[in-house]
Amino acid sequence: MKKIIYLTLPIFFIIGCSQQSYKTLSVKDYMSKMKAGWIGQMAGVGWGGPTEFRWIDEIIPEDSVPQWNPQMINQFNQDDIYVEMTFLRTLEKYGLDVSIRQAGIDFANSRYMLWHANKAGRDNLRAGIAPPYSGHPQFNHHADDIDYQIEADYAGLISPGLPQSAIDLGEKFGHIMNYGDGVYAGQFIASMYAYAFFENDIEKIIRSALKCIPEKSQYYEAINDVLNWYHQFPDDWTKTWELIEEKYQRNPEYRKFSCSGPQSEFNIDAKINGAYVVVGLLYGHGNMDNTIKIAMRCGMDSDCNPSSAAGILATTLGLENLPEKFTSALDQKTKFSYTDYNFQKLTDVCVQLAEQTVKKYGGKVETKNGEKVFKIPVQHPTPGVFEQCWTADSVKIDPYFTEEEISRITVKVRKPDEFIQLWQVSGPYLAKGKSVNELFDIVFPPEKGKGKWQKIQLGKNGLHKTNVQFHRIFGGKNRVAYAKTRFFSDKELPAILELGSDDGVKVWLNGRLIFKNNITRGCMAAQDMVPLKIQKGWNELLFKVTQGVGDWEMNACLTDTTGKALTKFKFTNN
Repeated sequence: MKKIIYLTLPIFFIIGCSQQSYKTLSVKDYMSKMKAGWIGQMAGVGWGGPTEFRWIDEIIPEDSVPQWNPQMINQFNQDDIYVEMTFLRTLEKYGLDVSIRQAGIDFANSRYMLWHANKAGRDNLRAGIAPPYSGHPQFNHHADDIDYQIEADYAGLISPGLPQSAIDLGEKFGHIMNYGDGVYAGQFIASMYAYAFFENDIEKIIRSALKCIPEKSQYYEAINDVLNWYHQFPDDWTKTWELIEEKYQRNPEYRKFSCSGPQSEFNIDAKINGAYVVVGLLYGHGNMDNTIKIAMRCGMDSDCNPSSAAGILATTLGLENLPEKFTSALDQKTKFSYTDYNFQKLTDVCVQLAEQTVKKYGGKVETKNGEKVFKIPVQHPTPGVFEQCWTADSVKIDPYFTEEEISRITVKVRKPDEFIQLWQVSGPYLAKGKSVNELFDIVFPPEKGKGKWQKIQLGKNGLHKTNVQFHRIFGGKNRVAYAKTRFFSDKELPAILELGSDDGVKVWLNGRLIFKNNITRGCMAAQDMVPLKIQKGWNELLFKVTQGVGDWEMNACLTDTTGKALTKFKFTNN
């Protein structure tokens, strides 16, 4: 295992003045650390990905830890990475003083699949509930979940030495989907990144960041407990893990807003997972491999937690000091899913935003000996207001967007009856030795007007209200299924087909192929928007949906060109 050797030469110094002290950091050194922070995230989530929530309430056995492959670094399709780039794009487009409501509109218009607090928050936004109320526990039963903790790295990486900026960004973006401990979790993580630009001592980073959240919060208590237990058992992280489990997994007093209930083994609460991040950082002793493996082996969200830990540690190290196995296969050209950023563009945007952040908080960007330098004020941060999900006051003011704001949300939450409900399904179809990608273009009987079909109606007989769930009807992997429906229109008109699928999909309208997307993804509404022309009289839509592994489903909604659902058609599955 490769040992990490810290540089002994400081990269900054303190400048004294009568009213304010400053630290300096060359832009070159900032870029090295910021890039390392992103690579650390990608390494942690890539390495831990195969283990995510496979070990719940137990330590992952050492022999079950995946082997690292340098290609694992290229996590372009990983939501733990690309979701926070939505926030970066908002800041890039509107500036650091962008309103929380505009940030919410941008998040509402995102097209990727989400879970837990992120999904609940975005569903609220699309239903017209504006932030911060979209993250308020009155409307969001996942408000203490891990979500903002996962995606807060950006806030620290554009705030070198500026923990107050990390806090303030959390107040804005964190409240889109979280509240209380759920927000403090992200502020804590982001503040560790901010301190990591000027401090190599991991425990000092943790203790400094802890001052950035309210001392009365349970999240503060969890991190403080881990620090104390680390000093009791400095050579055995499993002892600390057992104490975390006893208090933050099994004690209902610390699971008062657990989305799965206080007795469930499944626990995606920010507190316990934040504790695992800190276990990895403390017991990893500055070694990337050890930090990732320990944070991973704690279990639960065992890709997100090593991602946070590795990102923070990597920021302290800088790009030049990362083990080669984490950089040798890095693809700097491929774009991260659902973004316009490749690695180079991502880091360029971070530099731009960091310069703006330094200036906003009273610093300067100077040139010394031909080199750009950040002159950064020393901050004594003030935490946000103390709040708890289980004691939150009810919302007494209008929580909704204005009509003008709603008009800028292009993706809406559909009611179940706006989705096509009447279907015939046929399948499964497979070809020996063929992968899911190859099956996409193989012609099976339904494409020739043949095949055996069965009628289904969504929402009946235990079927899902909006999705045709092939995994329940047919099951299996590496195969194909078809679904079709017929509907009557009393006139010809242009329309939009809002389509979601898991995995790839082809669509025919009245026998003509109108859309295809060979992709691996989870299913959500309106992932694809397909313009089409409906003919007068009867029309037939035919869908082909491929299956790799896991869930296998699709949904469809017909709208007019303004996005209003067309629900007056006569549909039939005959």
